[in-house]
Amino acid sequence: MSAATTRSRTPRATRAPRAVRTPDRLCAEAVDLAREAADAAAAPGVVGEHVEVVAEGDRVVTHFFESKELGYRGWRWAVTVTRASRAKNVTLDETVLLPGPDALLAPEWVPWSERLRPGDMGPGDLLPTEQDDLRLEPGYSGEDAPPPNSAVSEEMVDHLDEEDAELTSRTPSRGAIAAVAEELGMRRARVLSRYGLHVAADRWDEAFGAKTPMAQAAPATCVSCAFLMPIAGSLKQSFGVCANEFSPADGRVVSLSYGCGGHSEAAVMPKPPRPAPPVLDSMAADEFPLRPAKDSGSTTEPDGASEDLGHS
Repeated sequence: MSAATTRSRTPRATRAPRAVRTPDRLCAEAVDLAREAADAAAAPGVVGEHVEVVAEGDRVVTHFFESKELGYRGWRWAVTVTRASRAKNVTLDETVLLPGPDALLAPEWVPWSERLRPGDMGPGDLLPTEQDDLRLEPGYSGEDAPPPNSAVSEEMVDHLDEEDAELTSRTPSRGAIAAVAEELGMRRARVLSRYGLHVAADRWDEAFGAKTPMAQAAPATCVSCAFLMPIAGSLKQSFGVCANEFSPADGRVVSLSYGCGGHSEAAVMPKPPRPAPPVLDSMAADEFPLRPAKDSGSTTEPDGASEDLGHS
Protein backbone atom coordinates (compact mmCIF):
# COMPACT_ATOMS: atom_id res chain seq x y z
CA MET A 1 0.00 0.00 0.00
CA SER A 2 1.47 3.32 -1.03
CA ALA A 3 1.82 6.36 1.16
CA ALA A 4 -0.65 8.29 -0.98
CA THR A 5 -3.29 5.62 -0.46
CA THR A 6 -2.63 5.63 3.26
CA ARG A 7 -3.08 9.39 3.48
CA SER A 8 -6.30 9.31 1.45
CA ARG A 9 -7.87 6.79 3.84
CA THR A 10 -7.01 8.75 6.94
CA PRO A 11 -10.23 9.94 8.59
CA ARG A 12 -10.79 13.65 8.31
CA ALA A 13 -11.39 13.99 12.06
CA THR A 14 -7.98 12.50 12.91
CA ARG A 15 -5.98 14.70 10.57
CA ALA A 16 -3.84 17.33 12.18
CA PRO A 17 -5.28 20.85 11.98
CA ARG A 18 -3.72 23.24 9.53
CA ALA A 19 -1.07 25.45 11.02
CA VAL A 20 -2.07 29.06 11.46
CA ARG A 21 -0.03 31.31 9.20
CA THR A 22 1.84 34.21 10.71
CA PRO A 23 0.93 37.44 8.88
CA ASP A 24 3.74 39.20 7.09
CA ARG A 25 4.96 42.08 9.26
CA LEU A 26 5.07 44.76 6.57
CA CYS A 27 1.68 43.74 5.14
CA ALA A 28 0.13 43.59 8.61
CA GLU A 29 1.37 47.12 9.36
CA ALA A 30 -0.23 48.55 6.17
CA VAL A 31 -3.49 49.39 7.96
CA ASP A 32 -3.62 52.95 6.58
CA LEU A 33 -3.21 51.71 3.01
CA ALA A 34 -6.00 49.20 3.50
CA ARG A 35 -8.29 51.83 5.05
CA GLU A 36 -7.74 54.21 2.14
CA ALA A 37 -8.69 51.45 -0.28
CA ALA A 38 -11.83 50.64 1.70
CA ASP A 39 -12.85 54.32 1.88
CA ALA A 40 -12.40 54.61 -1.88
CA ALA A 41 -14.61 51.59 -2.57
CA ALA A 42 -17.31 52.31 0.01
CA ALA A 43 -19.64 55.23 0.58
CA PRO A 44 -18.34 58.01 2.85
CA GLY A 45 -18.52 57.19 6.53
CA VAL A 46 -19.43 53.50 6.30
CA VAL A 47 -15.97 52.04 7.01
CA GLY A 48 -15.61 51.43 10.72
CA GLU A 49 -12.90 50.22 13.06
CA HIS A 50 -10.16 47.81 12.11
CA VAL A 51 -11.26 44.33 13.18
CA GLU A 52 -8.50 41.84 12.46
CA VAL A 53 -5.69 40.74 10.18
CA VAL A 54 -5.66 37.33 8.48
CA ALA A 55 -2.74 35.81 6.58
CA GLU A 56 -3.90 34.41 3.24
CA GLY A 57 -0.48 33.17 2.11
CA ASP A 58 3.17 34.14 1.90
CA ARG A 59 3.27 37.95 2.03
CA VAL A 60 -0.49 38.11 1.42
CA VAL A 61 -2.61 39.62 4.20
CA THR A 62 -6.29 40.65 4.44
CA HIS A 63 -7.37 43.53 6.67
CA PHE A 64 -10.98 43.49 7.91
CA PHE A 65 -12.85 46.70 8.77
CA GLU A 66 -16.27 47.06 10.37
CA SER A 67 -19.09 48.07 8.01
CA LYS A 68 -21.55 50.72 9.19
CA GLU A 69 -23.71 50.60 6.07
CA LEU A 70 -27.42 50.13 6.76
CA GLY A 71 -28.74 46.71 5.85
CA TYR A 72 -25.32 45.04 6.16
CA ARG A 73 -25.21 44.21 9.84
CA GLY A 74 -22.22 42.01 10.65
CA TRP A 75 -20.56 42.53 7.25
CA ARG A 76 -16.93 43.60 6.96
CA TRP A 77 -14.79 45.37 4.38
CA ALA A 78 -11.96 43.02 3.40
CA VAL A 79 -8.87 44.62 1.89
CA THR A 80 -6.13 42.25 0.71
CA VAL A 81 -2.57 43.60 0.39
CA THR A 82 0.64 41.90 -0.67
CA ARG A 83 4.27 42.55 -1.50
CA ALA A 84 6.81 40.93 -3.78
CA SER A 85 9.66 38.81 -2.45
CA ARG A 86 12.43 40.92 -0.92
CA ALA A 87 10.39 44.07 -1.60
CA LYS A 88 9.41 46.56 1.08
CA ASN A 89 6.59 48.28 -0.81
CA VAL A 90 3.14 46.92 0.02
CA THR A 91 0.63 47.00 -2.83
CA LEU A 92 -3.13 46.66 -2.98
CA ASP A 93 -4.65 43.41 -4.25
CA GLU A 94 -8.45 43.70 -3.93
CA THR A 95 -11.23 45.26 -1.86
CA VAL A 96 -14.54 43.55 -1.23
CA LEU A 97 -17.45 43.56 1.22
CA LEU A 98 -17.78 40.13 2.87
CA PRO A 99 -20.16 38.72 5.50
CA GLY A 100 -18.76 38.17 8.98
CA PRO A 101 -19.47 35.29 11.37
CA ASP A 102 -22.65 36.97 12.68
CA ALA A 103 -23.66 38.74 9.46
CA LEU A 104 -27.26 39.20 8.43
CA LEU A 105 -27.65 37.02 5.31
CA ALA A 106 -30.47 36.26 2.93
CA PRO A 107 -31.99 32.77 3.28
CA GLU A 108 -30.55 30.03 1.14
CA TRP A 109 -31.98 29.98 -2.35
CA VAL A 110 -34.45 27.18 -2.95
CA PRO A 111 -35.60 26.13 -6.46
CA TRP A 112 -39.15 27.07 -7.37
CA SER A 113 -40.15 23.42 -7.63
CA GLU A 114 -39.34 22.99 -3.92
CA ARG A 115 -40.89 26.29 -2.86
CA LEU A 116 -44.22 25.56 -4.51
CA ARG A 117 -47.03 24.76 -2.09
CA PRO A 118 -50.66 23.69 -2.60
CA GLY A 119 -52.79 26.71 -3.42
CA ASP A 120 -49.96 28.78 -4.94
CA MET A 121 -51.16 28.41 -8.52
CA GLY A 122 -53.40 31.11 -9.91
CA PRO A 123 -55.31 31.72 -13.14
CA GLY A 124 -53.00 31.51 -16.13
CA ASP A 125 -50.14 29.79 -14.26
CA LEU A 126 -48.51 26.74 -15.85
CA LEU A 127 -46.89 24.00 -13.77
CA PRO A 128 -44.67 21.73 -15.90
CA THR A 129 -44.36 18.13 -14.76
CA GLU A 130 -40.93 16.54 -14.86
CA GLN A 131 -40.39 13.68 -17.27
CA ASP A 132 -39.21 11.34 -14.50
CA ASP A 133 -41.91 12.32 -11.99
CA LEU A 134 -42.33 9.39 -9.61
CA ARG A 135 -46.04 10.09 -9.27
CA LEU A 136 -46.70 9.24 -12.93
CA GLU A 137 -46.18 6.30 -15.23
CA PRO A 138 -46.92 5.73 -18.95
CA GLY A 139 -50.57 5.18 -19.77
CA TYR A 140 -49.61 3.13 -22.81
CA SER A 141 -46.38 2.28 -24.57
CA GLY A 142 -45.26 2.34 -28.17
CA GLU A 143 -43.00 4.10 -30.63
CA ASP A 144 -45.63 6.69 -31.48
CA ALA A 145 -46.35 7.60 -27.86
CA PRO A 146 -46.29 11.39 -27.40
CA PRO A 147 -43.40 12.77 -25.37
CA PRO A 148 -44.19 13.65 -21.74
CA ASN A 149 -45.33 17.22 -21.02
CA SER A 150 -45.97 17.81 -24.71
CA ALA A 151 -49.23 19.67 -25.22
CA VAL A 152 -48.39 20.90 -28.70
CA SER A 153 -47.42 19.35 -31.98
CA GLU A 154 -43.78 18.82 -32.82
CA GLU A 155 -43.94 21.46 -35.56
CA MET A 156 -44.95 24.14 -33.04
CA VAL A 157 -42.33 23.45 -30.39
CA ASP A 158 -39.65 25.55 -32.08
CA HIS A 159 -41.98 28.52 -32.47
CA LEU A 160 -43.40 28.76 -28.95
CA ASP A 161 -40.52 30.87 -27.67
CA GLU A 162 -40.84 33.32 -30.55
CA GLU A 163 -44.56 33.97 -30.71
CA ASP A 164 -47.67 33.45 -28.64
CA ALA A 165 -48.90 30.39 -30.51
CA GLU A 166 -52.16 28.69 -29.67
CA LEU A 167 -51.66 25.28 -28.08
CA THR A 168 -52.93 22.45 -30.25
CA SER A 169 -53.27 18.83 -29.23
CA ARG A 170 -51.63 16.01 -31.13
CA THR A 171 -53.94 14.12 -33.47
CA PRO A 172 -52.64 10.58 -33.93
CA SER A 173 -52.96 8.85 -37.29
CA ARG A 174 -55.43 6.00 -37.57
CA GLY A 175 -53.85 2.63 -36.76
CA ALA A 176 -51.22 4.12 -34.45
CA ILE A 177 -51.01 2.95 -30.86
CA ALA A 178 -52.08 6.38 -29.65
CA ALA A 179 -55.19 6.23 -31.85
CA VAL A 180 -56.10 2.79 -30.54
CA ALA A 181 -55.60 3.93 -26.96
CA GLU A 182 -57.81 6.96 -27.58
CA GLU A 183 -60.53 4.80 -29.06
CA LEU A 184 -60.45 2.56 -25.99
CA GLY A 185 -60.74 5.56 -23.67
CA MET A 186 -57.05 5.54 -22.69
CA ARG A 187 -56.06 8.79 -24.33
CA ARG A 188 -53.89 9.94 -21.40
CA ALA A 189 -50.19 9.57 -22.15
CA ARG A 190 -49.40 9.16 -18.44
CA VAL A 191 -51.41 8.02 -15.46
CA LEU A 192 -50.86 7.94 -11.72
CA SER A 193 -48.29 5.46 -10.56
CA ARG A 194 -48.62 3.35 -7.42
CA TYR A 195 -46.44 5.87 -5.62
CA GLY A 196 -48.60 8.74 -6.84
CA LEU A 197 -51.72 7.01 -5.54
CA HIS A 198 -50.16 6.44 -2.12
CA VAL A 199 -49.01 10.05 -1.86
CA ALA A 200 -52.47 11.36 -2.73
CA ALA A 201 -54.16 8.95 -0.31
CA ASP A 202 -51.85 9.97 2.54
CA ARG A 203 -52.50 13.65 1.84
CA TRP A 204 -56.29 13.24 1.75
CA ASP A 205 -56.36 11.04 4.83
CA GLU A 206 -54.35 13.60 6.77
CA ALA A 207 -56.79 16.39 5.92
CA PHE A 208 -60.09 14.48 6.17
CA GLY A 209 -59.36 11.17 7.81
CA ALA A 210 -60.21 9.20 10.92
CA LYS A 211 -57.54 10.87 13.07
CA THR A 212 -58.93 14.41 12.72
CA PRO A 213 -60.73 15.94 15.73
CA MET A 214 -63.93 16.32 13.67
CA ALA A 215 -64.03 12.62 12.82
CA GLN A 216 -63.35 11.52 16.39
CA ALA A 217 -66.32 13.56 17.65
CA ALA A 218 -68.70 12.55 14.85
CA PRO A 219 -71.69 10.30 15.53
CA ALA A 220 -70.87 8.03 12.55
CA THR A 221 -68.45 7.69 9.66
CA CYS A 222 -68.90 8.79 6.06
CA VAL A 223 -69.27 5.22 4.79
CA SER A 224 -72.90 5.23 6.04
CA CYS A 225 -73.69 8.86 5.11
CA ALA A 226 -76.10 9.63 2.27
CA PHE A 227 -74.11 12.74 1.33
CA LEU A 228 -71.06 10.69 0.31
CA MET A 229 -70.57 10.53 -3.44
CA PRO A 230 -68.47 7.57 -4.68
CA ILE A 231 -65.44 8.04 -6.89
CA ALA A 232 -64.01 5.85 -9.62
CA GLY A 233 -60.65 4.15 -9.66
CA SER A 234 -58.75 2.05 -7.17
CA LEU A 235 -59.21 4.60 -4.38
CA LYS A 236 -63.00 4.27 -4.37
CA GLN A 237 -62.72 1.65 -1.62
CA SER A 238 -61.25 4.21 0.76
CA PHE A 239 -62.40 7.68 -0.36
CA GLY A 240 -65.38 9.60 -1.66
CA VAL A 241 -66.57 13.18 -2.18
CA CYS A 242 -68.68 14.99 0.42
CA ALA A 243 -71.85 16.65 -0.94
CA ASN A 244 -73.19 18.16 2.28
CA GLU A 245 -73.16 21.94 1.97
CA PHE A 246 -73.13 22.34 5.75
CA SER A 247 -70.17 20.02 6.26
CA PRO A 248 -66.62 21.40 6.58
CA ALA A 249 -65.60 18.88 3.91
CA ASP A 250 -68.16 19.93 1.30
CA GLY A 251 -66.73 19.28 -2.17
CA ARG A 252 -63.60 17.65 -0.73
CA VAL A 253 -62.27 14.12 -1.05
CA VAL A 254 -62.85 12.48 2.33
CA SER A 255 -61.88 9.14 3.78
CA LEU A 256 -64.67 6.67 4.37
CA SER A 257 -63.60 6.63 8.00
CA TYR A 258 -64.05 10.41 8.29
CA GLY A 259 -67.17 11.89 9.83
CA CYS A 260 -68.78 15.09 11.02
CA GLY A 261 -71.90 16.30 12.77
CA GLY A 262 -73.72 16.68 9.45
CA HIS A 263 -74.13 12.93 8.99
CA SER A 264 -77.38 12.14 7.19
CA GLU A 265 -78.35 9.54 9.79
CA ALA A 266 -77.52 11.64 12.82
CA ALA A 267 -80.17 11.53 15.57
CA VAL A 268 -83.02 14.03 15.16
CA MET A 269 -82.91 16.69 17.85
CA PRO A 270 -85.62 15.87 20.46
CA LYS A 271 -88.52 18.27 21.00
CA PRO A 272 -88.44 20.40 24.13
CA PRO A 273 -90.04 18.46 27.01
CA ARG A 274 -93.49 19.59 28.15
CA PRO A 275 -93.75 19.99 31.92
CA ALA A 276 -96.34 17.89 33.78
CA PRO A 277 -99.45 19.67 35.02
CA PRO A 278 -98.93 21.07 38.54
CA VAL A 279 -100.49 19.32 41.54
CA LEU A 280 -101.46 22.66 43.10
CA ASP A 281 -102.09 25.32 40.48
CA SER A 282 -101.35 28.62 42.16
CA MET A 283 -101.43 30.59 38.91
CA ALA A 284 -105.04 29.86 37.81
CA ALA A 285 -107.96 32.21 38.65
CA ASP A 286 -110.57 31.08 41.16
CA GLU A 287 -114.23 31.26 40.00
CA PHE A 288 -116.72 33.09 42.30
CA PRO A 289 -120.50 33.46 41.55
CA LEU A 290 -121.90 36.97 41.17
CA ARG A 291 -124.96 36.09 43.26
CA PRO A 292 -125.47 33.59 46.05
CA ALA A 293 -127.22 30.39 45.23
CA LYS A 294 -131.02 30.33 45.38
CA ASP A 295 -131.16 27.61 47.98
CA SER A 296 -128.74 29.37 50.33
CA GLY A 297 -131.61 31.41 52.01
CA SER A 298 -129.51 34.53 52.32
CA THR A 299 -131.30 36.51 49.56
CA THR A 300 -134.74 36.79 47.96
CA GLU A 301 -135.74 36.77 44.35
CA PRO A 302 -135.23 40.24 42.81
CA ASP A 303 -138.28 42.20 41.70
CA GLY A 304 -138.71 42.08 37.94
CA ALA A 305 -140.05 45.64 37.66
CA SER A 306 -137.29 47.16 39.68
CA GLU A 307 -134.75 45.09 37.79
CA ASP A 308 -136.01 46.52 34.53
CA LEU A 309 -135.73 50.07 35.85
CA GLY A 310 -132.31 49.41 37.14
CA HIS A 311 -133.32 49.63 40.84
CA SER A 312 -132.55 47.01 43.43
